[in-house]
Amino acid sequence: MTKKLPIGIQTFREIREESYYYVDKTSFALKLAVEGKYYFLSRPRRFGKSLFLDTLAELFSGNEPLFRGLYCYDHWDWSIRYPVIRLSFGGGVVRNREELDTKISELLRINQEALGIRCQQSAGSVCFAELIREACRQFGQRCVVLVDEYDKPILDNITEPETARAMREGLRNLYSVIKDNDAHIRFAFLTGVSKFSKVSIFSGLNNLNDITIGADYSSICGYTDADVDTVFAPELPGLDRQQIRDWYNGYNWTGQGVYNPFDLLLLFDKREFRAYWFETGTPTFLVDWLMQRGYFTPNLSRQYSSLELLSAFDVDHIEPEALLFQTGYTTLQGVEEYLPGQRIYWLGYPNKEVQISLNSALLPALGIEGQKVLTHRIRLLELLRANNFSGLQQLFASFFASIPHDWYRNNPIAQYEGYYASVFYSHFAALGLDIVVEDTTHHGRIDMAVIFNAHVYLFEFKVVELVPEGHALEQLREKGYGEKYKSRNEPVYLVGVEFSKDNRSVVGFEVEKFA
Repeated sequence: MTKKLPIGIQTFREIREESYYYVDKTSFALKLAVEGKYYFLSRPRRFGKSLFLDTLAELFSGNEPLFRGLYCYDHWDWSIRYPVIRLSFGGGVVRNREELDTKISELLRINQEALGIRCQQSAGSVCFAELIREACRQFGQRCVVLVDEYDKPILDNITEPETARAMREGLRNLYSVIKDNDAHIRFAFLTGVSKFSKVSIFSGLNNLNDITIGADYSSICGYTDADVDTVFAPELPGLDRQQIRDWYNGYNWTGQGVYNPFDLLLLFDKREFRAYWFETGTPTFLVDWLMQRGYFTPNLSRQYSSLELLSAFDVDHIEPEALLFQTGYTTLQGVEEYLPGQRIYWLGYPNKEVQISLNSALLPALGIEGQKVLTHRIRLLELLRANNFSGLQQLFASFFASIPHDWYRNNPIAQYEGYYASVFYSHFAALGLDIVVEDTTHHGRIDMAVIFNAHVYLFEFKVVELVPEGHALEQLREKGYGEKYKSRNEPVYLVGVEFSKDNRSVVGFEVEKFA
């Protein structure tokens, strides 16, 4: 039997009382409540963090009827009701420190009214501390503190470092209260998109258990394949199940992979495949930031990192791997322990939605005019379907011929050796094709396999001075890439492309069928 789709609903009570679909996450809530005290979770936007916090709030508040039939129901003491303090910075945009202080005061006032407490102190952090102590005294139970979108005031101002630093200081003063009132706190859970360093924002709150990356909590937010096949089974008829996986599944934090709930709910509602999640937050800042740093776009499909780099995020220091991972444009695809206690994580796109949408957004920043992005994509698909190599040569030339000379002079990204390969790669990636990047360590070239229409195309892209040198095709032969794909029993083509940095044009294009 179909139910209502909880699109945009973050209130646990409303979902449970008004017959919406609900994926039971109470086993995670119970595990957290029983096994520990201080937790931190980072997840991309629109991933169900707010709903999970609301679930925790109802659990600790002892609202037993809402949990009937759910996992935690028979494992929780419903006779105990804890005072719950909730702070959410998700609503609106805070533009300066004064507005932040006003926002904090308003949140504390709302909590005082909800708990029936009147604080004598008015200053933000001092009032917060008084609220915790007084709630503990009046209820006879230690407090539960839940903070949603803890980092939003900083992220909203990340392009203005001075303002972002002021936000960081204001939030540090607030969150330091949690550390100082340990004796009065039963449980604390903070969540947001980014993971700012504990030193910079939590002011010594180093006992936070960061559950962002870990097999036990990988599916704490989001829907698993099993959830889709059971909870949402009535919505599946008429939709291609494998296409659902390809488009929306794949987010992972070293455990079970999940779908973004926002995508699936809108898919079930609209009945068509679109970039629902991506369209709600066009990453203008992200695109500009990557271009300013000469980011090599083939790295999006496969890049290695360490846990330290993935956590390196602060106002004055942002690693591209951390920014892409924390915002959900890349995800963990594997982990290797190369020495005891030392792991390397490799990252890539979570799914087709992100691959297509992000590369489509990057191409205009790489100099391709908006309408040309669409024209090139359609033409590229037509030529690959027809196996038309002469047409591909002409199209590759037009990739760069359509870029105005003034653009090259005014954009620093064009000075990076990897720029030309990035333009080339992102056109293919924006089609959502099956692409394997073999080697992205030398930014002047790219080894790329494209598997499409029962054909395999192996590309080598090189930057030369003025005239073709033939090294691109030669390198494909020497590396023996063709042998790797021979077992597919499909035609394999070696394609060497050489680009002149001086002339800004394709000067070499050689094709050879691998025998």
